[in-house]
Amino acid sequence: MKRFQLSRYLAVVKKEIIQIRRDKPSLAIALVMPFMMLFLFGYAVNTDVDHIATAVWDQSQSAASRELVRNFVNTEVFEVTTYVSGYDELERLIDEGSARVGIVIPPDYANKRDSDQPVSVQLLIDGSDPNIARTASSNAQLIIQNKAISIQEQKLKKQGLGELEMPLALETRVLFNPDMKSIVFNVPGLIGIIMQNVTMILTAFSLVREKERGTMEQLIVTPVRPLELLVGKITPYVFIGSLSFCIVLLLGTYWFGVPVKGSLPLLVVLSVLFLITTLTLGIFISTVASTQLQAMQVAFAFILPSVLLSGFMFPRETMPFLIKWLGGLVPLTYFLEILRGIFLKGVDLTALWKDTLGMMIFCLLVITLAILRFRKQIE
Repeated sequence: MKRFQLSRYLAVVKKEIIQIRRDKPSLAIALVMPFMMLFLFGYAVNTDVDHIATAVWDQSQSAASRELVRNFVNTEVFEVTTYVSGYDELERLIDEGSARVGIVIPPDYANKRDSDQPVSVQLLIDGSDPNIARTASSNAQLIIQNKAISIQEQKLKKQGLGELEMPLALETRVLFNPDMKSIVFNVPGLIGIIMQNVTMILTAFSLVREKERGTMEQLIVTPVRPLELLVGKITPYVFIGSLSFCIVLLLGTYWFGVPVKGSLPLLVVLSVLFLITTLTLGIFISTVASTQLQAMQVAFAFILPSVLLSGFMFPRETMPFLIKWLGGLVPLTYFLEILRGIFLKGVDLTALWKDTLGMMIFCLLVITLAILRFRKQIE
């Protein structure tokens, strides 16, 4: 059996680089996709709910009612877009989607408040979007509770009884993401998504293209060995994947303001491990597909579950056991935990060894399957 020779390997690498330069769509995917996906997901995928369009029916028309409306607006969760004069108009705005929340202040609000009588303020919420509805409901309850406490304190001061003392208090400290911005959570995940999609698709297309054009058979009859052919063809995509990683890392850090709190060398090493995994996934897809269209279909059939099951969009803790177990078969699941651990928490390998081990095991399995199928096809 012939040994691995550097000259044959470099010849395959040179051939693949020339092919990439001539293949404009592949170049576009490699260079444009990281920018497009980062800005698209970075700005579009935002779970922070604020400035909810709110309509107000203020029947009291008093200083007290206007103060209550200001309490809602000052939170920046609610944005009063219009004032209405009746239920019909309020319900119409909510039906049309022009308003998500309606606040109804009764005509006797100021009188009852000044005379220390109980008074209710009605909140109408569009529940078609549960995320907005939950945010509006919880924030409105906090606003009313704080307002009720403030009224009680003013009442006690008037009676000369001092300030109201709460028997129970909650001290909250949010770690790693104090402002609870979704962009801080999303950007590290985007690095994994972009690296996976770019490298896997390009590698799969590269090998399947050889089949479609009939050049794979020509390569087989040359002195190039299967390992030299395989490693030579994926080497340029290692650099393309590394370039994509650097692009999204720099943009995420300096454009979106999400710095790396942990070890950058550790992040690079584990990213290379994930890059190797996605490259071999591309090779495996190329052994299953016969055409570039089939390769695209298989790739997207893998990409969608990996986005949904990995914890990128939805927390895995809320998933049923079987779905969560299926997510464990996706390498992106482990890499996202590593990315967020290093980016947000600044942890080291002692806290990430389980995810690293899981990704290594998956990487070895995919490499073995990909090489066996590839060798079987060309020998």
